[in-house]
Amino acid sequence: MRITFLLNGTAVSIEVEEPTRTLLDWLREERGLKGTKEGCNEGDCGACTVMVRAPGEARWRTVNACILFLPQLDGLAVRTIEGIAAPDGRLHPVQQAMIDHHASQCGFCTPGIVVSLAAAHANGERDFDNRLAGNLCRCTGYAPIIRAARAAAEAPVPDWLAEDFGALPRGAQEADEMAFIPESAEALAEWYLAHPDAMLVAGATDVGLWVTKKLRTLAPVAFIARIPELRGIEIGEHEVRIGAAVTVAEFHAAMADLHPGLAEMLRRYGSVQVRNAATVGGNIANGSPIGDSPPALIALGARLHLRRGEERREMPLEEFFVAYGRQDRRPGEFVEAVSFPRQPDRLRVYKLSKRFDQDISAVCGAFNITVENGRVSVARIAFGGMAEIPKRARAVEAALTGEPWTEETVEAALPAFAEDFTPISDMRASAGYRLAAARNMLRRCLLEDLGAPVNVLDVNVLEVTP
Repeated sequence: MRITFLLNGTAVSIEVEEPTRTLLDWLREERGLKGTKEGCNEGDCGACTVMVRAPGEARWRTVNACILFLPQLDGLAVRTIEGIAAPDGRLHPVQQAMIDHHASQCGFCTPGIVVSLAAAHANGERDFDNRLAGNLCRCTGYAPIIRAARAAAEAPVPDWLAEDFGALPRGAQEADEMAFIPESAEALAEWYLAHPDAMLVAGATDVGLWVTKKLRTLAPVAFIARIPELRGIEIGEHEVRIGAAVTVAEFHAAMADLHPGLAEMLRRYGSVQVRNAATVGGNIANGSPIGDSPPALIALGARLHLRRGEERREMPLEEFFVAYGRQDRRPGEFVEAVSFPRQPDRLRVYKLSKRFDQDISAVCGAFNITVENGRVSVARIAFGGMAEIPKRARAVEAALTGEPWTEETVEAALPAFAEDFTPISDMRASAGYRLAAARNMLRRCLLEDLGAPVNVLDVNVLEVTP
């Protein structure tokens, strides 16, 4: 497989013999570009951050090179830390500000931090705490880094970051024995039907760890993240449809006005780098019991759209998850989209994790409770982390439906959680803690409806005078 991309402004065309070789390894071993560091090698620390942009895209995306496979680069522009400064050596405003504000000590994390801030600078983004949530620094501390980011914010974007995409061709797209980059859903459907045991890779934020941590060999592989038919977001009068290859970052932006509670949960989904690569379809199809998007989508009444060859079918999303590690997906069948009814916003989504940002949920609860004339008319409640699959709390729903939306009703419904769930104890939480947390989330939902402050970010720290 031959791929073509821009690397720090220069066109590169290479033959990819191993489709799951990472960009990080290739940069360091084949190009001698060792500013991109290997830290965790699983997409958590941000030391390997690079920025990418596709033709026609106005924004740069930061991604983790350690779990980015080379075929995913075909047709993209890539900037590593070596390409942030000008070809003549002039520093990027972020680089100069990092020096001026003494924002680097050991320097191991600095290249990834600079790339993240350079992308934010180019995009006009100023929410630096969010932009740096996926870049770990353990010796400098973030105060001087944030000061540097603010100091560089108003400087003009360097002209050397504005590439001309017009002359950049994509590589040959013919399938070989190891890999395929389909250009359409039709091509994917035909190929996957003939290769039902193949691995489909979109963002690789999960599959990448199978390679870097479990040392698995994946073949054949289809890279599907840029298939146009899987990339659409349709917000209609009656329905919202999200393509399987829509990134979590794009999903977050689309939900900001429709369902702010879901958007806020998605803001805490991994890091910026992970959200820029991970896809909605991937988060569903991997069937994780702690995947954060399925509970919210189930609470919204989502339906899953599947395709196998020319055959299509759909089902309620909650029916897709059969058991741990098993989904109702036939050989050669793939997720095309997920859809849910357009509806007034009653969705509350609560993610509980040991770290506030960039952590796997211990419990993720989603509550979509409709109240009419003071009584619960419809309740759809779903959880991740409480069972071997994302699962509805049907007994709790039944205990609420038809009853007054009051504290007394909520307290009376709490024992029903034990009917719906028998959680396990693991490294993230004990079974008892999970049950208590789920019950408290229902209490929180009522309090939020009543206007009480429930978000930890809204708590004010009072200065106490001795």
